[in-house]
Amino acid sequence: MISEINSFTAYLQEVKHTAKNTEVSYHRDLLQMAGFMEEIGITQVEKVTKTSLNSYILYLEKEGKAAATISRELASIKAFFSYLVKERKINRDPAEFLRVPKIERKIPVILTIEEIHALLAQPAKELRDKAMLELLYATGIRVSELISLKLEDVNMQIGYITCHDGSKDRMIPFGKGAKQALRTYLDKARSSLLKGRACEWLFTNCSGQPMSRQGFWKLIKYYGEKTGIKEDITPHTLRHSFAAHLIGDGADIHAVQAMVGHG
Repeated sequence: MISEINSFTAYLQEVKHTAKNTEVSYHRDLLQMAGFMEEIGITQVEKVTKTSLNSYILYLEKEGKAAATISRELASIKAFFSYLVKERKINRDPAEFLRVPKIERKIPVILTIEEIHALLAQPAKELRDKAMLELLYATGIRVSELISLKLEDVNMQIGYITCHDGSKDRMIPFGKGAKQALRTYLDKARSSLLKGRACEWLFTNCSGQPMSRQGFWKLIKYYGEKTGIKEDITPHTLRHSFAAHLIGDGADIHAVQAMVGHG
C-alpha cells in the first residue's frame, strides 16, 4: 500500500501541483490509515473495503480525534481511492459512500479596531514580534505564509509582499504601519537574532532558525493576554479581523477574498 501512497503523492506534486502543506498532510494521513489496515491484516489496496474504512473512522473517534481532523483524514482517503480507480489500480472505490462527521462551525472571533491597536502597540520592545503582528494584520495572510516569507518576497520600496500559494503567486500591499515595523525589525533586530548566520527567511527565532507556527501562536496568545483581550486569539483571528475591517470600510468583498487567497 505504501507504493500506491507514494505514487499518489507524486501525482499531487507533478500533475495537480498541490501546495506542499497539503501534500504532506495527505501523505501523513494515508500512512496512518495504512498502518491501521496493516494491524488488521490488510496490506493491499484492493483488499480495503468500506467496512474496514468505517472501522478506521470508528478507531479515530475512539481515540478522541476532533470531527474536523477526522473529516480532513477522510478527504485524504477519498482523494486517494478516487485516484486509484482513475488509474485502474482498483476496480471499485471503497471510500465513495463514507459519511463525513458533522463539524460544529464556530463563529470566527473578530477583534475591534481598538483591540487591534492595543495588540499591535504591545510588542514595541520586541521588534520582530511587532513586525510579524503588523504584517499579519496588514495583509490578512495565513500564518503558514507569514513564516514562509523570504527576504526576496518583500518589496520595501513599493510596499508589498509576494505569497507563493501552490502554483500561483499573490502580491499583497501593506501600509505605513507594517512598513515602519518591518524597517525597524530589519535595521535593528534581525541581525542580532541571526548572530552573524546567513538566513533567507524574513522572520527567525532566537536561534536564527525559521519561526515555527507553534512559536508564533504562543506569541499571539502572550500578547493577547498581556493586552487584556478576553477572546481566544489565534493567528486566524487577525486574518478574520483584517477581512472584516476592510469590508466594513467599504472594500469589495471579491478583492478581499483574492488578497487572503480565497479568490
